[in-house]
Amino acid sequence: MQLTFYKYQGTGNDFIVLNNLQGSLGLSQEQIAALCRRRLGIGADGLMTLNASAEADFLMRYYNADGAEGSLCGNGSRCMVAFAHRLGLVGEQCSFMASDGLHRAQIRDGEVRLLMHSPRDYAALGEGQGFIDTGSPHYVQFVQDDMETLDVCARGRPIRYHQDFAARGGTNVNFVHPGPEGVLYVRTYERGVEDETLSCGTGITAAAYIYLLQSQSRGVSCTVPVHTRGGRLRVEVQQLGTPGEEVWLCGPATFVFEGLVEV
Repeated sequence: MQLTFYKYQGTGNDFIVLNNLQGSLGLSQEQIAALCRRRLGIGADGLMTLNASAEADFLMRYYNADGAEGSLCGNGSRCMVAFAHRLGLVGEQCSFMASDGLHRAQIRDGEVRLLMHSPRDYAALGEGQGFIDTGSPHYVQFVQDDMETLDVCARGRPIRYHQDFAARGGTNVNFVHPGPEGVLYVRTYERGVEDETLSCGTGITAAAYIYLLQSQSRGVSCTVPVHTRGGRLRVEVQQLGTPGEEVWLCGPATFVFEGLVEV
């Protein structure tokens, strides 16, 4: 079977995107993993399908690089919005269904803005450490290390599989260095990829949100600039920790190329 695919990336977090509006795709976990495998396949951090929805403009299904269906992917969601806009399916504002429910998104000034669900299950785990769920589970550790030389895989892999997170299927692991003027430098070990990714949208959101919980007062509205190895994003929080809270993940979502592949 020959498939038309589209390659997108959001600050280096790269994805294979497939149009399944007709509902005819039925790829196995092994086929998805083969497509995502670098050097031997197309290569990507994950694969997404665009599906019809009766509840929103579309339904996004996300699969990790190992081929298993995953939880929410923030950068992937932003890329899917850009893809739906490219197809003419949505305008500059839209809604879509993901694994954790309904989301809203906006395309503005060359960026895609994704409204996240309010983070939940926050737990302080000791000095400079915390856990939170931003649609995907994330462990966050604030560090003073040189972020260029930090061995993310060596330090992140044991935490990803730690027994404390086993009930959640493990966790993503983020190392965060607060820099000048409130900038956060973030590197992430991502479950399902089982490696460092250049950027992780839900991880960036987790890092920024925990940073604000520890440094700001309830009800404030502010923006946290975040630098990753793949580029720069922002997390905009309105009315922190209140019933009216909104958490937006903002940044570029870029079409790279399209092609045909045999599966």
